[in-house]
Amino acid sequence: MTDTQEIEIRSLQTIQELEDVRRLESNIWGEHDSTPTHQTVTVVKNGGIMLGAYFNGKLVGFQYSFPGFNGQSMYLCSHMLGIDKMFRNKGIGEKLKQAQRKEAIKLGYSHITWTYDPLESINAYLNITKLGGTCNTYMENCYGEMDDLLNNGIPSDRFLVEWPVLQREGKSYQWKETDMGFVQEKSLIHWEVDEKGFPIPSFSLPLPEQEHTKAFVAIPKDFKSLKEVNMEAARKWRLVTREIFSRLMKQGWHVTDFIRNPEEKMPVQFYMFSRK
Repeated sequence: MTDTQEIEIRSLQTIQELEDVRRLESNIWGEHDSTPTHQTVTVVKNGGIMLGAYFNGKLVGFQYSFPGFNGQSMYLCSHMLGIDKMFRNKGIGEKLKQAQRKEAIKLGYSHITWTYDPLESINAYLNITKLGGTCNTYMENCYGEMDDLLNNGIPSDRFLVEWPVLQREGKSYQWKETDMGFVQEKSLIHWEVDEKGFPIPSFSLPLPEQEHTKAFVAIPKDFKSLKEVNMEAARKWRLVTREIFSRLMKQGWHVTDFIRNPEEKMPVQFYMFSRK
C-alpha cells in the first residue's frame, strides 16, 4: 500500500513533464484526443497551474487549471484532476488540491472553481467535506454526451464548486451513526435495495417548507459500480437527483456538507443543503 508521505507534489513546466501528463490523461480516460501539450505549455506560461504527483519518480496523478474571468473578477478554473487507477483512494487528490491552493495564493487568485459529478461520492466527500467547498449551481448535461471510460452512457450533469483559497479547513462536525436515522428519514430521496445490494430510487419527498434550514439528499455510495451493473438505475438516479438539486438551488439552498454513512452496508450517502 502506498504511503502518501512518499508522494511528491511538484509544479510542472517542461515540455517533457507536460507530455507525461498527456499520456497519463489518455490512460485514465481512455481517450485518443487528450489535452495537447502545446495547449498546456501555453497555459502554464500564462497564469495556469499544472501539478504532478510522483511516486518513486513516476507520475501517478496530475491537476490542471487555468485563469478564469466572469466579467467582474479573476479566479482559477480547476479543469482536470486525474489519478492512475492503481493509486486512487490514497489521499493523493487531496494533496494535489492543497498544493493547488498554495500555488493559487502565490499567483494572487482569490478563489478556485471546478465541476464534478454530484453522484460520485468520493469526489463529493473530498470537495465538500475535506476541502470545505460549497455549491449553489447545478449544470445540466454540462459537457454534453461524453464517451470516455468514466462518463460514457449517462448525461454529464455537474455541480460547480466554489473554494476560497484562504480557507484552510474543511467541515469540523463528525457525523455519527446515531445521526443517520434522522438523516435517512429526512432525505428527500428514498430508495430500495436490489438483489445485488445497490440502491434504486423509489420515491421523493416534497422540498422543505420555508422555516426549515437543513435538507438532506441521498445518492448512491458507489455510483461507478452501479453504472457498470445497472445503467438503467444509474440514469434514474441522475434524473431524480437532477430535479431535486435544481429545485433546491433555485429556491436558494446550497450544499454545505457531505455525510458518509458509518454503517458499512448502507448503500447510500447524503448531501446536506442549507439556506443562504
